[in-house]
Amino acid sequence: MTASSHKAVAGRSAGAGRTGRSGAGRAQGRTVRRRRPLRTAGIVAVSLLVLITAGVGWFYFKLNGNITTFGAEGVSPQRPAEGAGGQNVLVIGSDSRSGDNSSLGGGEGDVGRSDTAFLLHIYGDSKHAVAVSIPRDTLVEIPPCRLPNGKWTGAQHNAMFNAAFSVGESAQGNPACTQNTVEKLSGVRVDHTVVVDFEGFSKMTSAVGGVPVCLPKDIYQGDLNPNRHSRGERIFAKGPQNVSGQQALDYVRIRHGIGDNSDIGRIQRQQAFVGSLIKKVKEQGFNPTTLLPLANAATQSMTVDPGLDSADKLLSFAMSLKDIDLHNTKFVTLPWRYQGARVAIVHPDADRLWADIKADRTLDGKDAGGPGTGKAGGAASASPSPSGTGAGTGTGTGTDASPGTGVSVAVYNGTTATGLAARAADQLKSAGFTVTGTSTARTQDHATTVVEYGAGKEAEAKTVAARFRGAQLVPTATAGVNVVLGATYASDPALESPAAPGPDPSRGSSASGSSDIAGKARSADDNICSDLSYG
Repeated sequence: MTASSHKAVAGRSAGAGRTGRSGAGRAQGRTVRRRRPLRTAGIVAVSLLVLITAGVGWFYFKLNGNITTFGAEGVSPQRPAEGAGGQNVLVIGSDSRSGDNSSLGGGEGDVGRSDTAFLLHIYGDSKHAVAVSIPRDTLVEIPPCRLPNGKWTGAQHNAMFNAAFSVGESAQGNPACTQNTVEKLSGVRVDHTVVVDFEGFSKMTSAVGGVPVCLPKDIYQGDLNPNRHSRGERIFAKGPQNVSGQQALDYVRIRHGIGDNSDIGRIQRQQAFVGSLIKKVKEQGFNPTTLLPLANAATQSMTVDPGLDSADKLLSFAMSLKDIDLHNTKFVTLPWRYQGARVAIVHPDADRLWADIKADRTLDGKDAGGPGTGKAGGAASASPSPSGTGAGTGTGTGTDASPGTGVSVAVYNGTTATGLAARAADQLKSAGFTVTGTSTARTQDHATTVVEYGAGKEAEAKTVAARFRGAQLVPTATAGVNVVLGATYASDPALESPAAPGPDPSRGSSASGSSDIAGKARSADDNICSDLSYG
């Protein structure tokens, strides 16, 4: 066989071999072609999962980098006991002009200031919430607060509420001092505190695509800044509109030119705004797609307590609000009246409101604790009071329906009328109080009833004061709780009932207790054009 013949045979053999492999392996080849798309899809899916995970991880890392916390060392060591259930979050609006806030308008200087604050109570059933606004000009006691240098101040008496945030005069403000002040005046333990400044507020409104609002009249530049001494250009037209960024900030800052030009009227518009913002977020959906951009905007200019110092904690808290119906999201203002140019708290109405919150009762007296709720996960909520308005002990620990159960009090007659101490004692006993004795006071010239209380007895004293119309609370060095009856009780010896009328509503908020507060509360689903000013 020639060499060429060998090549031909080898070539045919090789060809046959290739053909054989091809023919015998067609099925296998087709199988390989079927698997390739599946394998490719799997690779793509895994790659996407890695990218998404990395993206979410990067976003959470970014959020964590945005968050600023304030030190817990400034929180007072003397704090109220935990309530019956739910969570309490103090929200402070800071108008510091430092950093990027300087371009957003307002006053001068870089000291942190706050004209807006509310305590948000999320009930234990996770289906109700109430925000209690505290007017900036409210006269309160500011307890000792920590300064930036580590020293503590003395207590300030009869001070304006917003002065607490400026203690220490730092650009960041003093949120711990404001938290201490709220706990002091309310007896409610604050679980978390959040500060949002001008820049953060502006970015949040833009992140949701604007917020629907309403104005009761045309608003001009001079209404926003009365120091202009001229009307200027119109910045808002009367009626409903959508605002975001700087315009949204201008809306919530307007105080002049509407109603009586008061901060109280501004509070009502701010409550309407927050309700509208919540409604907008819920309409877009309580999901990461909606919440992450909002969280990114908020955290860039947000300061929180150490308990909310991560993206996971903040988003978990936000998601806990998703089941609260708009109608069950309420806004009220702490019962108030004018005291000259300032604002005074109306007692005992404010005491009843705080007592309801501590007992996890809604404004209309319903137990909203749900089964097995409580801060530690198991303590049941207190039962509603017989009247349904929550005139209870305010301790949030008992389940007895009698408001005075567990409270001991001595009764003194501070007038010249005879038999008042015995009468008041009988009425207190019928309400469940333990009366330790009755006597005549050292002087008989008391115009109003006074409730004196010693260390650790403030909550019980408030419960007692809630039973007497116009009673004043007075801390003393004497142990226990004493009632010194005044001429107001002598002229009307019926104990204050939760629904009894109080001071003239034209002088401030209604003073008929929590039931009347419920009737005047704003809901997040209310018409945005309703009830936008006071005066």
